[in-house]
Amino acid sequence: MERGTTLFLKIAVILIGIPVLALCIFLVPEIANFAAELYPDHSYLKYLVFIDLYATAIPFYFALYQAFLLLGYIDKNKAFSELSVRVLKNIKYCAISISILYVLGMPLFYLIVEKDDAPGIIVIGMVMIFSSIVIAVFAAVLQKLLKEAIDIKSENDLTV
Repeated sequence: MERGTTLFLKIAVILIGIPVLALCIFLVPEIANFAAELYPDHSYLKYLVFIDLYATAIPFYFALYQAFLLLGYIDKNKAFSELSVRVLKNIKYCAISISILYVLGMPLFYLIVEKDDAPGIIVIGMVMIFSSIVIAVFAAVLQKLLKEAIDIKSENDLTV
């Protein structure tokens, strides 16, 4: 792969992280304050929203870092190595953990929807869950294919 292509992909990875950082800075506190306003007698809901949404940002940024590492391996012609398989495995686990965290947070968002009568929030949550599952499955398939390609390559290297 050409260096310009991986440079473009690295820039794309960085640009993917910027809006999520902006959402974490500006939107998450608003959502938490809104949950606290809806249920003033349950002030702990604010902190649960903070914990759930910020906890999902951690594996997201770790997965972006792993994608950045994978692009670096591609630049160094180490795409077909155990390092790339490990990176794909880490991305798969990050996507699974994001799905789990959103599933755990769905009752919180259901409380907000029930009080505010905004069913779109549940749909957004479901989209986040299923898109993370799709990414996990895709990473698992790529991991398996890459592992098999490495095995075939090492088999061919041993044959004279």
